[in-house]
Amino acid sequence: MSALAFPANLAPRLLSVVRIVSAYLFLLHGTAKHLGVPFIERMAATPATSLSGIAGWMELIGGTLLLVGLFTRPVAFVLSGLMAFAYFIAHAAKAPLFPLMNGGESAVLFCFIFLYFSVAGAGPWSIDALRSRRDVASSLERAPSA
Repeated sequence: MSALAFPANLAPRLLSVVRIVSAYLFLLHGTAKHLGVPFIERMAATPATSLSGIAGWMELIGGTLLLVGLFTRPVAFVLSGLMAFAYFIAHAAKAPLFPLMNGGESAVLFCFIFLYFSVAGAGPWSIDALRSRRDVASSLERAPSA
């Protein structure tokens, strides 16, 4: 094995790490809008029922679920759509093809990272993986022996 080769058996664990870090960064948007932590002046008084406030609730709840890896695929799919919607509502009008110029680069990255999680799943370090292992074990216990 060359020094530059990345061991393939680390890929599932790295998927979990990327999910956890992405979820944490995403969750911070929701906590800033609704809990004031970290305090960001432009997000300080987000009305709970405004478009931004509803997105904040989705960031809080969805970010928490992704962080622990629970219901990862459907949650990630919904959040991917949320980020696509956010990009086109809040950023695209300023410079549609240039996210760096319109401030939408994080929305685009979250959109595609979450879309990937909706297909790839949560990885081994997740509640989804624990539930899957438990389901397999219980089905093996119930299976009739030959």
